[in-house]
Amino acid sequence: MNRQLAGTGALLRLALRRDRVMMPVWVLVTGLLVASMPGSLEKVYGTAAERAELASSMNANGSMRALYGPVFGDSLGALTSWRMGVYGAVLAAVMSLIIVIRHTREEEETGRQEMLSAAMVGRRAPLTAALLAALVANACVVLIVVGGLAGQGGPGALALGLAIGGAGLLFAGIAAVAAQLTESARAAKGLTSAVLGAAFVLKAAGDAGTPAGACALTWISPLGWLENARAFAGERWWVLLLLVAGVALATGAAYLLSGRRDLGMGFLPARPGPAEGRLGTAGALAWRLQRGSLVGWGAAFLVAGLVFGGMADGAADVVGGNEKTRRIIERMGGQSGLTDAFLAAMAGLFGMIAALYVVSSVLRLSGEESAQRAEPLLSNAVGRLRWAGGHLAVAFGGSAVILLLAGLGLGIGHGRDLGTTVGASLAQLPAVWLLGALAALLYGALPKYAVAGWAVAGVALALGWIGPALDLPQSVMNVSPFTHLPKLPGPEALDWAPLLTLTVLAAALVAAGLGALRRRDLVA
Repeated sequence: MNRQLAGTGALLRLALRRDRVMMPVWVLVTGLLVASMPGSLEKVYGTAAERAELASSMNANGSMRALYGPVFGDSLGALTSWRMGVYGAVLAAVMSLIIVIRHTREEEETGRQEMLSAAMVGRRAPLTAALLAALVANACVVLIVVGGLAGQGGPGALALGLAIGGAGLLFAGIAAVAAQLTESARAAKGLTSAVLGAAFVLKAAGDAGTPAGACALTWISPLGWLENARAFAGERWWVLLLLVAGVALATGAAYLLSGRRDLGMGFLPARPGPAEGRLGTAGALAWRLQRGSLVGWGAAFLVAGLVFGGMADGAADVVGGNEKTRRIIERMGGQSGLTDAFLAAMAGLFGMIAALYVVSSVLRLSGEESAQRAEPLLSNAVGRLRWAGGHLAVAFGGSAVILLLAGLGLGIGHGRDLGTTVGASLAQLPAVWLLGALAALLYGALPKYAVAGWAVAGVALALGWIGPALDLPQSVMNVSPFTHLPKLPGPEALDWAPLLTLTVLAAALVAAGLGALRRRDLVA
């Protein structure tokens, strides 16, 4: 066994060095979002009576229970666990799957693992190093959460921190299994993300049915285990044992599978292509490579639109007479009626999440180049601009499609004119395209730093999601392009100036990025 783990320490140090920027950013964002929530809640619900009213109204609304889960207590700690526990776990899970797949399947896909295996590296060392890197990251998240919430009293901070870290480690194990099953890093990420999405859907369906968190569907989901640990509300420590068992089962399965396959192969081999090529253009190739991702994002946006649309009429009941909460929703969605403000806020949220799609799709160019799949293609009659233009067309066109589906879902779920909700959703496109254009510029001009496109989109999402609750200054909120968009639906006339300005700016950045790509050398 020692021979199979030879070189684990060196690979772990290599993984931590490669992730020296990405990992601290994920850890700090995840931990600080959770740790800062009590202060944000206290600004809005400053008295015990207001917090009790919030807990009662949330538990009485099935749509809100589906989105956030039931509330098990009305203290600041319990409300923090309710508001950020599951979402902190989702962030930890995404961080973990990126770390594990990057240092396992992605290394095999690029051929680097084969070179490393020629040295004194054991067969299971890469998998062990990747899981240990995920363990380090999640342990840091736990420390930040526990330290940040220690002032809330009792052992609730420890329970919440361990639950979030345990969920992250569980999905690290699931990602390790996916890395053994598939032959590409993209497929492994997609499979793990599908499991995470299914876990959230099961939890939401279970919570919508009962306010006590006792539905069987909730207990099937690992995210349901987290909320039923009941941090700050009579902790159920035994629930954490479910996460421990899940981590042990997933990692054990990953180790078992890793010893039964050849390097670079998977248990779910890729389907062979047709005997004769059917892709005549670079755009057709880009569509073939990215259509699966677009279908998945589109389906998720349509379903989410239906859910949020159905919740719109209940927004007034949840807010009640709390003027602070009303101001937060109106700051996110405009000064129109509360229902329209809620729909506008949801349309803005869809736009900010769509920015993640467009950045991911644009950076597929970087992945194709670094994996050296672009070079043989460009050595033929395909020019760089045609090749990159095909991927950008899918990225920018795909973002329009998923926002269209989100708007349709909002309209159908709320039962109002589809043109209103579709227009509100599509109004987010200029800001989405601007963030995609920034990613294209980074890829074209500074390919080694193209990953910074994720940071830009993340900042915009964070400002839009928590900025109104934290009552950040308008000068800070203006950093996000979404702040400058009109709040639709609303009674005011549509202001086309910011939409046109952002669109023109996006086009200029794309042109600059393509020009830089045309002049530079390909990354070896």
